[in-house]
Amino acid sequence: MAELWCLWHLLLTVVVAVAFIAPGVFAHPAHGKELLAKKVSQLMSWTKKDRVIRMSETMFYNFVFDEPKNYSVIVMFTALHEFSSCVMCKGAAEEFQILANSYQHPGAFTTKVFFAMVDYDESPEVFEALQITLVPNFFHFSAKWEFTTDDIYGLRGRDIVADQLAEWVAERTHVSVSLRQPTKNYHGLLKPAILLTLIGGLGYSLKWHRKSISCSILCKFSTLCFVILMISGQIWTYIRGEPYAQRDPRTGQKHYISKLSQAQFAAETYIISLLNMCVTLGMLLLDKATTSRTNIIKRKMMCLCGVCLVAIFFSWLLALFRFKIPDYPYSFLFD
Repeated sequence: MAELWCLWHLLLTVVVAVAFIAPGVFAHPAHGKELLAKKVSQLMSWTKKDRVIRMSETMFYNFVFDEPKNYSVIVMFTALHEFSSCVMCKGAAEEFQILANSYQHPGAFTTKVFFAMVDYDESPEVFEALQITLVPNFFHFSAKWEFTTDDIYGLRGRDIVADQLAEWVAERTHVSVSLRQPTKNYHGLLKPAILLTLIGGLGYSLKWHRKSISCSILCKFSTLCFVILMISGQIWTYIRGEPYAQRDPRTGQKHYISKLSQAQFAAETYIISLLNMCVTLGMLLLDKATTSRTNIIKRKMMCLCGVCLVAIFFSWLLALFRFKIPDYPYSFLFD
């Protein structure tokens, strides 16, 4: 299998090199500088709208293959259509978007490197011309009209993550930039909001239910909620620099739950914590219903509320696991 991969890699390099260098043979340098300025200006205009330029076949050949050119282009070849069945493509596009945002951030903007994306469903001719059969794939098209095997992002010993892609881009283009993970200070507002909500609920309960069983349940519930927050994975997401949420580069829709089983957004940790808290409250109500000496009506109400909380929110937890891992074997009410 390794030999086949190397053979395909070498063949692809030859094909791309021939296609890449060929346009320069018949180029006419009469208005080279003027044309180059127009091309760079157009690329900058597109980049301001979207850091990753979605290229059609015509755009690809005009701005990546044709002369003149004094810039490098990092192109992601992908298949993001919902019927393409490319499991890795969406996650790879998100990492590629983070990479492009870092290079085109106002503090690190450069006209030496541009980022583009070519989708198979939109431009299959480009894939056929370059004989690309595997996606996602990342190519570096140099300003020097050179192409080697190193200009194809190899997956041996590497993953499709923004930091490793950044290292490869810096190696090929000699333009490095600090990777900027989006929205790392997301916890600045949410944590105080959760704390204020808990304190407000505690104050309300102590004011109106001093001698009722609600105070006892609230104390236990608050303690368990604190434990849940501490083990929710907030430190893990902070260390990894995970975003609060991410926007799909294809549809523009914002996602609060990562579809990758090995990744977790910050918002996702809050959602899971909230679901666990609701399940915890349901279990506390069930426990209190069986041990309390209050009248039978209150006990029945606590039991009913407890069963509903456990059934609904635990089912949502299982549904979330199945969303991230389709082969997850367990389900409950909602699937």
